[in-house]
Amino acid sequence: FEAATNWKNYFASHISIFLEGRVLEVGAGIGGTTLLLNKGKADSWLLLEPDETMLQALQQKIKDKILPSNCSAVQATLDSLGKHDKFDCIIYIDVLEHIREDTTEIKKAVEHLEQGGHLIILSPAFQFLFSPFDKAIGHYRRYTRKSLSAIQPASLTRKKIIYLDSIGFFASLLNKILLRQSYPAKRQIQVWDRGMIPVSRIMDRIFFYSFGKSILAVWKKQ
Repeated sequence: FEAATNWKNYFASHISIFLEGRVLEVGAGIGGTTLLLNKGKADSWLLLEPDETMLQALQQKIKDKILPSNCSAVQATLDSLGKHDKFDCIIYIDVLEHIREDTTEIKKAVEHLEQGGHLIILSPAFQFLFSPFDKAIGHYRRYTRKSLSAIQPASLTRKKIIYLDSIGFFASLLNKILLRQSYPAKRQIQVWDRGMIPVSRIMDRIFFYSFGKSILAVWKKQ
C-alpha cells in the first residue's frame, strides 16, 4: 500500500492542519506515511518503530535526506519515552488495530500529549469486514465510531470521528464474502487507489462520512 498515493493524500487532507509543533508518529514502519504527511513544517517529528529492520530503513532514509531534516527515528514504543517527553500531536496511522491493549495504549499516549495537543487515529472500520487479510497482517480488530469513542479518555474532546472511503467499503465487503484473499494483488491496489479513491472523495461528502473502509478520529487534549 506504500504506492497508494491517492488514498494517502485523501486522508492527509483531513489531518494536515493538526501536524505542527512536536509530532510523534507511533509505529512509523518504513516511513511511507511520514514522507507524505511531513512537509517539514513541524518543529520536530519523532518516529517510533519497534522493528529493527524497519528502523534501519527509516534511519537510512533520514541519512539520505529522503525524509525531512526534522525527522529522527528510534527503536521504541511509548513505554520507552520519559515522562517529560511531550508532543503537540501524536498520530497512529493504521497502527492501533495492531495493538492488543488499545485502551491502555491511548491512555499512555495522552500522558505524552501537551495541553491543546491533538491525538489522531486512522484505522480500518467495521468489525464485520474483518477478513483473512486483517488476520494475515496482525489486526486484532476494526473500529466503529462507537468502539473508538469507548476508548476515548475523559481528558480528550472529540474534534471529529468520520468514516472514509465509502467505495472501498464495498470492495472490502466483496473480498470478505467472495474473494477471501489474505492479501490483495498489486493490480487490485492500483484499481482501488486510482479508480475508487477519487470517487470516494466525492461520495463520502454526499454520504456525510457515515460509512467507509476506514475510520479517522481527531481528539484534542483540554
